[in-house]
Amino acid sequence: MTSKIIHFTVNGRLERAEVAAGSPAADVKGVFLAAAEAGPEHVLKLYSRSGRVLNICPQLEANGPDSCYRLEVVAAQPHSVGTSSELDAMEHRLQHLEGKVMDGVGETPDVVCDLKRRVESCKRKLQSVDHLSWMGLFEEDGAHDPPEFCPRPQSRLQEQRQQVRRKFITLSSLQVTEEVREHLKSPTFDNWQWEEAEMLLLLQVMFSDLDFLTVFHIQLDVLQNFLFGVYCHYNAVPFHNFRHCFCVTQMMYALIWLTDLRSQIPAVDLLILLTSALCHDLDHPGFSNVFQINARTALALRYNDISPLENHHCAVAFAIMSKPQCDILRNLSSEQYERIRGGVIRCILATDMAKHNEILGRFRSIQAGFSFSNQEHKEVLMKILVKVSDISNEARPMEVAEPWLDCLLQEFFHQSDTEKLRGLPVTPFMDRDKVSKPSSQTGFIRFVLLPLFTELTALFPRLQEHLLEPVRRALDFYSELESQQAGGEGGAGGAGGEKALTGSCDI
Repeated sequence: MTSKIIHFTVNGRLERAEVAAGSPAADVKGVFLAAAEAGPEHVLKLYSRSGRVLNICPQLEANGPDSCYRLEVVAAQPHSVGTSSELDAMEHRLQHLEGKVMDGVGETPDVVCDLKRRVESCKRKLQSVDHLSWMGLFEEDGAHDPPEFCPRPQSRLQEQRQQVRRKFITLSSLQVTEEVREHLKSPTFDNWQWEEAEMLLLLQVMFSDLDFLTVFHIQLDVLQNFLFGVYCHYNAVPFHNFRHCFCVTQMMYALIWLTDLRSQIPAVDLLILLTSALCHDLDHPGFSNVFQINARTALALRYNDISPLENHHCAVAFAIMSKPQCDILRNLSSEQYERIRGGVIRCILATDMAKHNEILGRFRSIQAGFSFSNQEHKEVLMKILVKVSDISNEARPMEVAEPWLDCLLQEFFHQSDTEKLRGLPVTPFMDRDKVSKPSSQTGFIRFVLLPLFTELTALFPRLQEHLLEPVRRALDFYSELESQQAGGEGGAGGAGGEKALTGSCDI
């Protein structure tokens, strides 16, 4: 059996791990846990020489001693976190001083008692840190009571979600460094290196750093309840899940900063954009609108075959906010509420790809005379921004975008298999027996992504390097792959072909 050698440093020493081909992911992680002398409750992060976080998985690339990776234990249980040598030394000196004073006066002075209490307090704080340098998190003073939350009835994942909630609340009392905050503003952000509770924390950071808590009088515990309620209402489907929700919201957040929208539109519109991205696929069942209509599902009947999924996403979003403990809009005026509700509904409904050409055509028609002071122009732009965020995978680095393909195809193939079993019309690009990955990807990029991204870049030229150029490189890559496939040099099942349709959304 073939194997590869991984060189890395941990705790200042050089190590090497031999990973056999076909090893389970758990075994690979176990090798690195053993090297770090860590247990299963610890969280490891592996960094490249450039500082990029790498997936600890069987696909990890082999390297040499001159290009070794760096392994760190970035999260541990409180009992496993050591205190600093400076505090230990200070405590020892205080004990020595106390002994001398006791010999002289027979009792410990108040000033020494106060110093001892301060040292002990510092030690307790260090021992309560859950996440360390990689995330830049440090606990603030004061306890944080767990907030109430919006439970989802009959959830099969309730216990797992409660564990996520508890971890989120623990993390929510921590501070995130400026480095992490800045990286959140970039389309290159790697979602795969963050756990669900950590993504909830980063969503909280987005709302906070856009000043939403101050401007809209949102209490922190209410925001946390709302975010957790949103998390609970994303299903465990392969693609349209909470991680996809986070990716879309993070891309929207990045676009807000890259386009300097804060100086162009009021905060209420920024809140509409971020909330729309966050809620745009709530309770997605993993089956498209076409399936809903053909199968005559309850959603299709309820919404008269008109964007059944998108209407449902909107309804679930405002059902969550209808609970007082989750209502981030409860301190707003009726006029503000109606404006935000209307804006969120418009933006989420715009993600139905059946409306794509109509919305893009309208955006094109107003480009020449676009004005932020024109309400209709602004509303069309907001729809475009949500649509771009929703299908933006190909604008991300290859190592970030690629894993989404397996998730997407798994969901697509499950739908087409179900359609065949039920005797329904089979959605062509979801048919595992017919789909051509490279050609589907080049078609999607050429006819959907590039026209959309080109129009947005015309309004915001800075997006050329952040969105348009990466998508063009992706098109070149898949076009070459398609040519190789046509010439018999490659195949749909090849390594490169495994990335087709990554940017797709509901059609």
